[in-house]
Amino acid sequence: MALWGGRFTQDADQRFKRFNDSLRFDYRLAEQDIISSIAWSKALASVNILTVQEQAKIEEALQQLLVDVRADISIILSSNAEDIHSWVEQKLISQVGDLGKKLHTGRSRNDQIATDIKLWCKSEINLLLAAIKNLQQTIVKTAEANQDAVMPGYTHLQRAQPITFAHWCMAYYEMLLRDSNRLSDALLHMDSSPLGCGALAGTTYPIDRAQLAGWLGFSRATNNSLDSVASRDHVLELLSIASISMIHLSRFAEDLIFFNSGEAAFIELSDRVTSGSSLMPQKKNPDALELIRGKCGRVQGALTAMMMTMKGLPLAYNKDLQEDKEELFFAMDCWHDCLYMAALVLEDIQIKRERCKEAALQGYTNATELADYLVLKGVTFREAHHIVGQLVLEAIEKNKKLEELSLPELQQQCSVIDDDVYNILSLSSCLEKRCAQGGVSSQRVASAIERAHYKLKNE
Repeated sequence: MALWGGRFTQDADQRFKRFNDSLRFDYRLAEQDIISSIAWSKALASVNILTVQEQAKIEEALQQLLVDVRADISIILSSNAEDIHSWVEQKLISQVGDLGKKLHTGRSRNDQIATDIKLWCKSEINLLLAAIKNLQQTIVKTAEANQDAVMPGYTHLQRAQPITFAHWCMAYYEMLLRDSNRLSDALLHMDSSPLGCGALAGTTYPIDRAQLAGWLGFSRATNNSLDSVASRDHVLELLSIASISMIHLSRFAEDLIFFNSGEAAFIELSDRVTSGSSLMPQKKNPDALELIRGKCGRVQGALTAMMMTMKGLPLAYNKDLQEDKEELFFAMDCWHDCLYMAALVLEDIQIKRERCKEAALQGYTNATELADYLVLKGVTFREAHHIVGQLVLEAIEKNKKLEELSLPELQQQCSVIDDDVYNILSLSSCLEKRCAQGGVSSQRVASAIERAHYKLKNE
């Protein structure tokens, strides 16, 4: 029986029922709905709607239901209930009889679902923080093992300046650190309980909502009943963070897809995260990374869909808000899977050091060092930039590297150049001179790895 059938004289059309019912996806909120129902039974007892004995009987039945759901959540899906709230109530009534019908006193599905989804988001954030930390640990481990692997850094997909594979790794560590911080902030923002706000105007029973919030693990109760049942800021914020983080993962995937290509050949991916071609036997395709890149768009879509759902809604609750859960559940599952898949990709990655170094020596990636050298000799940077551009052009015409030009050839463009220039143009010098904070020098990269180890161990 529906929770709202008394005012109606006809049964719902089955096509409408299929269109309207949400149990097929909101069953994932079963634990949260049971936990919030237990807390609500305590609140009803505190205002004498339930006796102590009645509350204990209801709680015992709900605790057993919680055990059953945790053992096999699929038991819910065989039900014809409209939503998870109806299913829990029906199960409770089947166990304790008419006493179960008292539980919904003073409560609406509007404040129920707002509470359930906040509880779910809080729990999910903790899982996501663990997944991010796992990937960060894998990144730092990979960086530590490849501090001496020199490779070209890119701008505009053109070789720009030499870096190390470790420095590349630590760039993504920093991105993930910001993702983690955003999640922690979101957890604070959503740490307020809507339960007790009723359908939109609050409850007529003198329930201590702050105490109720504490029973549910929230730090406080919400302040406005209209806002509490009608807002989904926490869903939007979580989807926004997911979208940003998935962009980071997509860029990570794109970099590695390029590094793995035959044209770059900087790395080789494990057989565990690649697949072959049904036609071309030689192929080894980076499918795991391509799927991470591809799924990014779907998470962005979930955020956009939710924003479009919210943008025109009048206060307070509207059925449109039922659409929040499918997008949220999918996006969080996708983000979680991609975080762990990215870590799996790194676990057995092989860095082709000689090929990386060879590429770093090409493309005149030491040109900026030569310009800086001229500046230290008293040449203005703008003039030095022009001189080095001329030398690069000459080197290209002669099919030489900058460091292969003879001293007379170099001095023909600028007389202040001396023998000491060749030390400046070496790969090791290019790296070690970049010793300011955040730079690619071995000392700075090692310090970044050490700080990351400390943070991951002590947070």
